[in-house]
Amino acid sequence: MSKPEILTFGCRLNTWESEVMRNHAASLDNVIIVNTCAVTGEAERQARQAIRRAHRENPDARIVVTGCAAQINPESWSDLPGVARVLGNEEKLKAESWSASALSEPLAVSDIMAAKETAAHLVTEFAGRTRAFVQVQQGCNHRCTFCIIPFGRGPSRSVPVGAVVEQVRALVQSGYREVVLTGVDMTSWGEDLPGKPVLGQLCRRVLRLVPELERMRLSSVDPVEIDEDIWQLLAEEPRFMPYLHLSLQAGSDLILKRMKRRHLVADAARVVERARNLRPDIGIGADVIAGFPTEDESLFEETRSFLAQQALPYLHVFPYSERPGTPAARMRAVPVPERKARAAQLREVGAASAARYYESLIGQPLRVLMETPTTGHSEQFAPVRLAQGEAEVGEIITLQPTMAESAGLVVERI
Repeated sequence: MSKPEILTFGCRLNTWESEVMRNHAASLDNVIIVNTCAVTGEAERQARQAIRRAHRENPDARIVVTGCAAQINPESWSDLPGVARVLGNEEKLKAESWSASALSEPLAVSDIMAAKETAAHLVTEFAGRTRAFVQVQQGCNHRCTFCIIPFGRGPSRSVPVGAVVEQVRALVQSGYREVVLTGVDMTSWGEDLPGKPVLGQLCRRVLRLVPELERMRLSSVDPVEIDEDIWQLLAEEPRFMPYLHLSLQAGSDLILKRMKRRHLVADAARVVERARNLRPDIGIGADVIAGFPTEDESLFEETRSFLAQQALPYLHVFPYSERPGTPAARMRAVPVPERKARAAQLREVGAASAARYYESLIGQPLRVLMETPTTGHSEQFAPVRLAQGEAEVGEIITLQPTMAESAGLVVERI
């Protein structure tokens, strides 16, 4: 092994940060970088498993562990076999952290809660990808009772408009047709900038100043903080993709209050209704936690019924995972087998909703970004498979859906 290998877990922001590290560490040999996630215990387990496997397969490699899990509990990672260095979330994005001499320092983790700004980094290549991610925001000022991420990411910090525009322009010049704006708490973008602009204004500026950008998409957004500019872009801007992914978490008002979320069920329902009124074909996803503490059968049924009624095609369902140090970890727990069973039920609801959604797109020409010679995603983020022939990777072509399958749509050339 020569050039650094990077193992990335978790969110799209981690994907972007891994590319920053790839650039910084390009001169290092025999190094494995593990970019961890702390959202769930399972994410941490997978990262630990990957580290042990990497050490077995490459016993001479130096393993550098970073990311949210490493930031929150660095000592627990430095003791793993093969780990030469643990880097905090601030340190991992600094070029000086990746010098050959710096690798001799086993631990470099600063107080993330003291971070005041987030630096822009120019990333022009994403390994094996046809769409690119652009960080516009970092950290979170909210304290949902289940979430440990603010302690891994620090307070909310926004990337200035000019830096975002520069990054997007560079990516387009490198051949990317689609960018995904990403962050920890996306809709808080701008709160710490002069004039307190909102996320939709950033999107407008980027689309206006980079006219050659063909497709823009947002990562997860808070339902009640979608601003009017975003709604107008959905209604009027063809380059702004008909797609929303909501940080929903539950479909029960009592559970949402115990989670300390900023929305109630009716708020989420209004967002879904408004989105579909503007773009009837819009693809809508949501993150949902099954088996949150105190959730009994009736409260779970409220979530299950709400999701079935809303028919969201892209559900990301997670069994609740205790995060030490969070208020929810001290609440009355739902047994783990019950959490998993409830998650399975919600995934069944999601699969049924996805199947109906894919059926609704049959016969409608779709503009598809090809990610392999035979597969890609539509503007609505529907996965598609080309029935015959191949297309150029990175090409955007119009295809006709002819059949729905569990994984998405089968399409053919028009």
